[in-house]
Amino acid sequence: MKALRYHGARDVRVETVPDPQLADARDMIVKVTACAICGSDLHLYDGLIPTLQKGDVLGHEFMGEVLEVGREVRDVQKGDRVVVPFNIGCGDCFFCKRQLWSLCDRSNPNAALATKQFGAAPAGLFGYSHMFGGYPGGQAEYVRVPFADINHFKVETDLSDEQVLFIGDIFATGFMAVDVCDVQEGDVVAVWGCGPVGLFALKSAHMLGAKRVIAIDRFPERLELARTKCDATPIDYEKSDVIEVLKELTSGRGPDICIDAVGMEAHGHGLEFWYDRVKQAVGLQADRPTALRQAVMACRKGGTVSVPGVYGGPIDHFPFGAAFNKGLTLKMGQTHTHRYAPALLQRIAAGEIDPSFIITHRLHLEEAPKGYDIFQHKKEGCIKVVLRP
Repeated sequence: MKALRYHGARDVRVETVPDPQLADARDMIVKVTACAICGSDLHLYDGLIPTLQKGDVLGHEFMGEVLEVGREVRDVQKGDRVVVPFNIGCGDCFFCKRQLWSLCDRSNPNAALATKQFGAAPAGLFGYSHMFGGYPGGQAEYVRVPFADINHFKVETDLSDEQVLFIGDIFATGFMAVDVCDVQEGDVVAVWGCGPVGLFALKSAHMLGAKRVIAIDRFPERLELARTKCDATPIDYEKSDVIEVLKELTSGRGPDICIDAVGMEAHGHGLEFWYDRVKQAVGLQADRPTALRQAVMACRKGGTVSVPGVYGGPIDHFPFGAAFNKGLTLKMGQTHTHRYAPALLQRIAAGEIDPSFIITHRLHLEEAPKGYDIFQHKKEGCIKVVLRP
């Protein structure tokens, strides 16, 4: 089959690899009909995630048709149309039983690697390095999916692939980022980063009852999409003092909820940004937390900072004293996709939202390297790339 493989920083290639085979009686094989490039894939593309190896198949946002199932699979059968969650649950461990699916204790066969890095191992992820299980990813023609009865969401309506694909990752991620903040009537929600996750966080904030949503970015096309499709107040951080503008918009208090939808490769300006960039380039710091620092400083006293943006290691100059003395609540982590996807599918079917509004580029799988370059460098107003085998 054809699949996108990693060959080094900013070097990905579509190559022929062996077709996946059932490795366990609980597996299924999915024929991919649509997949996407996620913002967190760019961290892999930039070579920032350890334990990624040459030849690894990338991609964790995909859906398709069930081609084959193992003898112990009961809840899905050949021919079913399914969206696959990006993180892999077993359904039976301490964490899965508590709906903490991204923390599954049994789906990461390389748990020791992750434990060394994080103190404990999260769930396995498709196409996201050996520290997260080493599973071949979904930017391919076929994918082996373990624990098949658990790791699928059936699509039994005539909704298009583009409408439902994102419940397996970015829509669920943006929604959870807001949901964990316990939005109250009258709340103001500010979101740093108007990429796909940020846009879905803005939409989700409205769904969950926020009075006002504020979008912070520097790309005009993203801020315009946030304004027109998410009913957000835009702030260009290159033209404004973000914290001062947020105070003006919130009677001097700051937003009730601040969401960092940027993560470890945040852009910025000034001495602190270049300090982070140099330290990251020479390996002295894993992440650039520009947006996170600003979210903590901007959030009102007693407010909540939510972090759906991906972080992978230590960060420097984090204003923990501000978080402590303002009494902030911090929420973060990989998305518990299985908890949210079914309800989001219902919202889509009811016409409450059409997630395809974020798609700007549609390419064939063979064009995936071009897609990564466009997405990485924000060329052609790129916000989201969908690939089809």
